[in-house]
Amino acid sequence: MSMLAKESNVMLKTRELCDAIAQDIEFVALQGQVERFLEDDAAKLQYQSVHERGEELHQKQHAGVELADQEIKDFEDARDALMSNEVASDFMEAQQNLQTLQKTIGKYIGMTLELGRVPEPEDMEQAAGGGGCCGGGCGC
Repeated sequence: MSMLAKESNVMLKTRELCDAIAQDIEFVALQGQVERFLEDDAAKLQYQSVHERGEELHQKQHAGVELADQEIKDFEDARDALMSNEVASDFMEAQQNLQTLQKTIGKYIGMTLELGRVPEPEDMEQAAGGGGCCGGGCGC
């Protein structure tokens, strides 16, 4: 039976992991923060506006255009206002935590496939420090 077959041990354990994540209290709270943001049109508009303005300023800088002090101040004020919006700041924190969770789980799985065994804490530390293939030592 293929490891990817619906009834394989790997797929059963994968579904168990997914269920454990979905049932985790912290994960449920993070999902709640994301949902709250998605239901708040004003927060989404504010977030989108600041994000787009940041991209515009980045593009200008990248093109070698010197930014005016006022446009920098305006952006910083808008960013500060966004960070003061509890719904938006909770969303950004949740988004960061969910991305970290995804990267960490992916790193464990990737290292398992690379090493042929469950990674030890030392393996994870070495990879984080730049050693080994997953740490960037092989150009991956």
